[in-house]
Amino acid sequence: MALLTYSSGWWDVNSTSFFLILALLWFSSLLLKKFTQNAQKSLPPGPIGLPLLGSLPFINGDLHSYFIVMAKTYGPIFSLRLGNKIGVVISTSSVAREVLKDKDIIFANRDATIAGKVAFYGGSDILWSSYGPEWRMLRKVCTREMLSGSMVDSFFDIRRREVRKMVNSLWVRRMSPVDVGEEIFMTVLNIITNILWGGSGNEVAERSLGTEFRTVVDEITVLLGKPNISDFFPCLAYFDFQCIEKQMKKMVKRFDNVFELMIDERSKLDDNNKKDFLQALLNLRKGGGDAKTSLTITHIKGLLMDMVLGGTATTSSTMEFMLAEMMNNPDVMNKAQEELEVVVGANNMVEESHIHKLPYLRAVMKETLRLHPGAPLLAPHCPSESCTIGGFTIPKGALVFINVWAIQRDPYNWKDPLKFDPERFMNSEWDFSGNDFNYFPFGSGRRSCVGIETTERIFVFLLASLIHSFEWKLSPGEKLDLEETIWIGLKKKKPLIAIPTPRLLDEALYK
Repeated sequence: MALLTYSSGWWDVNSTSFFLILALLWFSSLLLKKFTQNAQKSLPPGPIGLPLLGSLPFINGDLHSYFIVMAKTYGPIFSLRLGNKIGVVISTSSVAREVLKDKDIIFANRDATIAGKVAFYGGSDILWSSYGPEWRMLRKVCTREMLSGSMVDSFFDIRRREVRKMVNSLWVRRMSPVDVGEEIFMTVLNIITNILWGGSGNEVAERSLGTEFRTVVDEITVLLGKPNISDFFPCLAYFDFQCIEKQMKKMVKRFDNVFELMIDERSKLDDNNKKDFLQALLNLRKGGGDAKTSLTITHIKGLLMDMVLGGTATTSSTMEFMLAEMMNNPDVMNKAQEELEVVVGANNMVEESHIHKLPYLRAVMKETLRLHPGAPLLAPHCPSESCTIGGFTIPKGALVFINVWAIQRDPYNWKDPLKFDPERFMNSEWDFSGNDFNYFPFGSGRRSCVGIETTERIFVFLLASLIHSFEWKLSPGEKLDLEETIWIGLKKKKPLIAIPTPRLLDEALYK
C-alpha cells in the first residue's frame, strides 16, 4: 500500500461526501470491534486517533518529515491507525535491520493499493507481487535475463545515442532557461523504450511516446500518490467514491495499447534474433517452465510498466536533485568538472567507459541519494505473520514503513547530516548493497531494487555529460530551491529551471 506517496494536503480529497459518511457509519461496529482487538496487542506506542478514522485526519505534510516529528514523541518505532489498517513506522537502522535482514522473509510481502493493482496488472510485476514462487520467477527474469551485466553492457550504444541527443538539444537552446527534469525525463524515456522494444523505424510507437507520453506518466504517478479512502476501508472499494480506480484504468489503457502493439508486432515477426528486453521476455515465455511460475503476457506487461514508470519518474527526479545540489555548492561543481577535464579531456565528450574513473562524481551521486533517496519510505512491507520487532508486536498484514530518509540523516550516524558533502563517500566502503543499515537508498533484502547497476550507470553518465558539456546557472533574480515533496517518490517541489552555457570550445562536438 503506497501511503508513502502522499504529499502535503493529501487528505483534502473528495472523500467526505454524505454517502461515504453513511457507509462508514454502517460498518463502524465491525471496525471498532477489530480496532479493540488490535489495541489489546503489544503494539508499538502511537497516537490513539479518532474512532473509525484513526490518525487519518491528523496527518499533514510530506510523510517522511511528518514521521520524524512523530518519532520524537513516540520513539524510533511507533504505530498509528489508518482507517481499519495498522501502520508501523521505523526510523532507526537497528530496528530496520530486524525487519529487512533478521526477519526478511516474514516482511517480504506487499499490500498494493487499488491504484497500484490497476496500474501494474493486478500486481503481476516485480514491485507489487506477493512473495512466493511468482515473485521469485519474476525476480529471476529481471536479474538473469533483463538486467544482467552482459545485457546492460549490450545497450551502451542506445544510452550513448540518447545522451548525445540530449546534449545537442541543450546546445540548440543554449543561454536559455530549460526545464532540467523535463529534458532528463525525455532522455531516460527514450533510453528505456529503445531498450525495451527498440525505437527505430516504428513510427506508431514513436508517436505514442514523446511529450504526450510524459503527460500520461505524470497523471498515473499522481493517481498512484493520491490517498484513496477505499484503501483504508476496503469495504468501500466497490463504490470507488473518488473515481481513482476509474481514472487509473483510463490512463493505463493508453500504456496497454502501446504494449499490445509492440507484443503483437513482435509475435507476427517471430524474430528470435531481436536484441531487446521484449524479445528476451517473449523467448522465455515460449520456453515454458513450471506451470506454477510460467511467464505470461500479463507478467510481461507488468514488467514493462515497472521499467517505464519506475525508470523515468524516479530517475529524472533524482537527477534534478543532483544538479541542483551541485549548483548550490559551487566548490563541489568545480571539483567534479576538474575531475572530468582530467579523465575526459577539455574538448572531448563523456563516454560511458569514463564513469568508473570518476570517483568524485560517483560520490556526488551517493551523497545525493543519501539526502534525497528516491523512495524515502521505501515500498511498504507487509508481514505474513505476526512477529516481534523492537520488543513490540507487529500484527500480520500491518503496513511497515522504513523511513530511510530519516535514517540517512540521523546525526548519531552521520557527521553534519544535513550538509551536502560528497567527500564522506570518497575512499569509503559505502555502496548500494543494502548490507549497511545506515545507508540503503535502494532498499535491502529480498525486495531491494533489482535495477541498481543500470540506474547507477545512467545517473553518472547523464550527470557527467550535463556538467562537462555545460555550465549551469539560474535566471537573474531566481533563487535555488531544494524543497522536497512526495508523489510516488521524492521530487523537487519546484522544478529546476536552469540556463546551460556551453563549456567545450569545439562546437562540432555538440552537433
